[in-house]
Parts: sequence; structure tokens; C-alpha cells
Amino acid sequence: MPEYKQFPLADTAEGLTEADILNWHVKPGDTVAVNQIVVEIETAKAAVELPIPWAGVVTELLVEPGQTVEVGTPILTIDVDPGGAAAPSAPAPASSAPEPAAEEEMKPLVGYGSKTVVTQRRARKGAAPVAAAPATAPAPAAATASPAPAAPAVEAPRGGYVPLAKPPVRKLAKDLGVDLHALTGTADGGVITRDDVQRAANGAAPATATSTVDAGYDPATRERRVPVKGVRKATAAAMVQSAFTAPHVTEFLTIDVTPMMELRERLKNSREFRGVKLTPLAFAAKAVCMAIKRTPDVNAVWSEETKEIVFKDYVHLGIAAATPRGLVVPKLHDADAMSLKDIAVALTELTEVAREGKTTPAAMLNGTFTISNIGVFGIDTGTPIINPGETAILALGAIRDTPWVVDGEIKVRKVMQLSLSFDHRVVDGQQGSEFLADVGALLSDPAVAITF
Repeated sequence: MPEYKQFPLADTAEGLTEADILNWHVKPGDTVAVNQIVVEIETAKAAVELPIPWAGVVTELLVEPGQTVEVGTPILTIDVDPGGAAAPSAPAPASSAPEPAAEEEMKPLVGYGSKTVVTQRRARKGAAPVAAAPATAPAPAAATASPAPAAPAVEAPRGGYVPLAKPPVRKLAKDLGVDLHALTGTADGGVITRDDVQRAANGAAPATATSTVDAGYDPATRERRVPVKGVRKATAAAMVQSAFTAPHVTEFLTIDVTPMMELRERLKNSREFRGVKLTPLAFAAKAVCMAIKRTPDVNAVWSEETKEIVFKDYVHLGIAAATPRGLVVPKLHDADAMSLKDIAVALTELTEVAREGKTTPAAMLNGTFTISNIGVFGIDTGTPIINPGETAILALGAIRDTPWVVDGEIKVRKVMQLSLSFDHRVVDGQQGSEFLADVGALLSDPAVAITF
């Protein structure tokens, strides 16, 4: 007897309330194993791949890519007993009914909760509850005490292809007799829109995905509106909260980093750093960790609830990274315990994962200080906004060949600008200035590190 379970959108251990469905890795008819990745979602922090806690056959995808779904909402239906082997031939007392052998392997994963998931598909609006097989269904091979529940109706894929369209658009296509398999969606990701269906119903030539008929585009105003979701939505809310909660102060310092760049070239050719991508950002990260030991206030945080300043005996260093989904700030946890080489290697891995949109939520939690490398965009300086839950952020400007006075003579040197924003509730001007001066000294002359 088939046994259907619905897979709910899980809280991925970050206080998630909703997420956007990005991509399905399965389709109706696919056989899945326990903990197999079935869907990729985008949360307020990152793209996350979700595994399914059961084995079986996928019968229906309940949510289309691009839809925003609340935590706990069923997104997939699976038949966990497609062969009917676990079904008893006669009713057994509840107290003596054996548990399926696979049940021990299908304990809920973290974030899925301990409640038993509904094992019957939700009844569609206006339809009778699905309780038994329809009259036209074939009879079961063995007699059972009650008829088996009907398998959920799914749109038969053709060659493995399932048309991408939201439920209202699917209903419109059904009402107008339009075959979604014959359409090419014009919205982002190839999603079929109402306009695509209407054109097909009216016999008009289908629009291409590159036409001006785009999701959110209004030809009358020549404007395009894009809903704010996921990472960008969370970033916007966090920046507004920080800007209007923490009293920001920003200080600037211009430094000659020629000695640092010369040391970088020497280290790149050394045996220890062979194959390591050693960037100015790695030097800055190491300098920040060393300077924090002398001015721990910049690594503390203001607690609004208790009206306390909480000092952190560790440095979880955030690195602001631009990605196709928006700004994310993954963390180098315990960066103060890392060597320069360790930091360089970790930064390479961190930025590559971030740009692929694969940064995990856990990798973006509990930061204590952030660096924003705006110099990679050719920008000299700026006034960065502090990340919520932190007290300070350092922006690194571009390194440029600049006329500089050295021993009374003008020479061309490698020069960059630093800008430090800090929360004036926690850090006074003296402390902020001393910290920025320490970072500048370490980058201007790395040899001073032996005096720290």
C-alpha cells in the first residue's frame, strides 16, 4: 500500500521564517534515498541545499521555483512505500503493529522537528478529501482491510521536463486549454507567465525570453520592478537597523603600504607560501586581529537588552563579499588564532564559496568585526555601515601609485586609504584612533609586528 508523506520547508538552524525556492534537484517519479539533496532554497542569508529524511519515490512538487514559502509549508510529496511491501495483509492491533525497519534511518534531521509529517496530500480547494483510490484505479494485488489512498495527481513530465509556472498560471492554462509543455517562459529562469498563456490561447506568436515582455517591466513607464527577496532583503533591513540604532563615527587614514607589498612579493616566492593566494586583504585581516589585542573595545558589542558592553575573547572576522544574490558577510571564525598563511588560504576558500552562493548560514553567524575591501572595485575610501551585532568595520581602499614624501624627497609609493566606522556607545574617539593607527602601522611597516 502506498504511504505518502509531505516534506516541509525546514528551519535551517538560523531562525528562518521563510525562504525562496531556487531549484529542484528531483522531479516526479524520481527515487530518492535518505538524506539525498532534493531542493535548493535561498534564505535571508544564503543559498542552502536541503536533504530529505526519507527514502521513496517523489510523487509531486508542491511549490514552483521562484516562490516564497513559509517554514513548515509542505513543498514535496513522497511515497515512502512505493512497492507496498510494508502493508499488512490484515489489520493488526495498534499495540502490536511493527514499526517499519527503515524508520530508524529516517529520524528527523536538525530543523525538521520531531512531529510526524502529514502522510496524506492536502485536499485541493473545492475537491473532496483524498481518502481512497478512484473508481477507475486498478485493484490492489492483495486484499486489504481498507482501500489504499490515491496517489497524488501530478503533471506528467515529458522527457523529464516539468514546466515552470505558478499555480494561478497553471490554472489559467488548464481553463484555456493551453499545454504548458509547448510554451517557453519569458520571466527570469524560464518561468511561464500569464501573458505567455494568454498569447498561446489567442494564437499569437510566443514571445522570447529576450523580449521586452519581462517580469516586472512596464512598457508605458519604461521601468522594471524587481521584488526584494532573500539576501538583499535581509541586508537592507540590517543596514537600516544599524544606521539608525548605532551612533556611527568614521575616521580615515592614508598610509604608504610599499613595505607590505614588497614583503608580499618575497613571501609569494617562498617555499611556505608556494601555491597560496596572498592578497593585501590577508595582511589587513592579520593586522586587524593583532590590533584588536591592544584595543579590545572594537571587538566588543553593545547589549541593548541588558545595557552592558560584552567583550569577546575571540575574533570572528567577517569579510564582506559581493555575490550575484547580494552582499554576504561570511566569517573567519577564531581568526586571531590563525597565521598569515592560514588566513590567506581561508580567505580564498571563503570568497570562492560566497561567489558561488554556497555559503552556509552557520558560516555567517556570530561575527565580531568586519572588513570591507572596496579597493577591489577601484574605490579609494568610504563610510561603511557597521553590521548589526558588531561595533566596528574597516574599509580598505584601492592601492595606487602615488607621489609620497620619503625622507624629504618625493617618490612614487604604493598608497591606500583606510576608513574605520565604529559605534560611539562602545568605542571612544581615542580608542578608535589608536586601533586605526595600529592597523596602519602594521600595514605600513610589517616589521613593527614584533613590537606588539
